[in-house]
Amino acid sequence: MRHFALENNLSIRIMLDTKNMDNINRIKQLKKEKNAIILAHNYQRGDVQDIADFVGDSFGLSKTAASHNADVIVFCGVDFMAESAAILSPEKTVLMPELNAQCPMAAMITPESLKLEKQKYPDAAVVCYVNTSASVKAQSDICCTSSNAIRVVNSLDEDEIIFIPDRNLARYVADNTEKKIIPWNGYCPTHHLILPGDILLEKEEHPEAEILVHPECRPDVVSLADKVLSTSGMLKYVARSDSREFIIGTEIGLLHRLSKENPEKRFIPATAYAVCPNMKMNTLESIIRALENNKHIIRVPEDTRRKAKLALDRMLAVGRGD
Repeated sequence: MRHFALENNLSIRIMLDTKNMDNINRIKQLKKEKNAIILAHNYQRGDVQDIADFVGDSFGLSKTAASHNADVIVFCGVDFMAESAAILSPEKTVLMPELNAQCPMAAMITPESLKLEKQKYPDAAVVCYVNTSASVKAQSDICCTSSNAIRVVNSLDEDEIIFIPDRNLARYVADNTEKKIIPWNGYCPTHHLILPGDILLEKEEHPEAEILVHPECRPDVVSLADKVLSTSGMLKYVARSDSREFIIGTEIGLLHRLSKENPEKRFIPATAYAVCPNMKMNTLESIIRALENNKHIIRVPEDTRRKAKLALDRMLAVGRGD
C-alpha cells in the first residue's frame, strides 16, 4: 500500500511539473506575440515571481515599466499597483490578471473621506502613501513610499501633515520627525497579524538572527527590530550584511526572493500567518488568461491621472530613500 502511495505521489508531481512547464512556455509565447512584460511584486507566489521580467516593490516596478519599450504591462500585484503603472504609462496597455486582487488598506480611505479630513485641517499638507487609489492620490499634495516617507515629510514647508492611510507607517514617521503627524486610521491586515510575541519566540529560537521588519507593522513590533526597512530595503540590507540568519517581519512572499538571491543565508518568517490572500490570487493560469484575452485593462481617467501623477512627480523630486 505504501509503495502504491509513493508511486501515485510521484505521478502527481510529474503531472504538475509538466503542466507548469506548459504554462511557462505559453506565457513566453504570448509575451513575444504581444510585446508584453510581466511585473511581479515581492509578495507574489514564487512561480509568478520566477516567470516575471521584473520583481520588486510597487512603485519601482511602475517606474521600470514606464521606461521599457513594451506595449503591454501585466502587473501581478494588487489594484493600486496596476493603477500606478497606468498613471506613469498612459500609452501602454496595463493588464491586471485578477481583478479581485484589491488592497484592503487602500480601500480604507476614499476621496470623499479625504476631503472631509482636509476640511478639518486646512493648513495641513496631505502625504499619501503609494498604497492608495489613483483618485486619492489625485487629492494629495505628495506621495511617499515606505522607504522615503520620512524624507518626504521633512521636505515639506507645512508643519502639520495629514498622513494617509497607514496609521503604523504614520506612527513610524512621527517618531522620526518634528512635524505634527495627523494619521488616518488605516492599516495593512497582513502586517497587523505580526505580533511582538511572534518576534520574541523566533528570537529565542534563533538568538543570532537579525530582526528586520516593515514599517507597516505595529509599533510594538517595530520597537523590537534591529532594522525597519521596506521590501527593497530588506533585499539590499541582507545582500551586504555579514549575518547568516534573519527574522523577517513582512508578507512571507518576500522570503522566496531573499532565499533565491542569498542561498547561503537563512530566513525565518516572523509568523507563517503573514500571508496576503489578495497578493496570492495571481497565478500562471491567470497571467495566460490576461494575455490571451486582454484582461483586465486598467484605465485611469485623464484628469485623475494628471493630478495623481503630479503627486508622484513631487515625490520623485525628493528622492526614493532606502
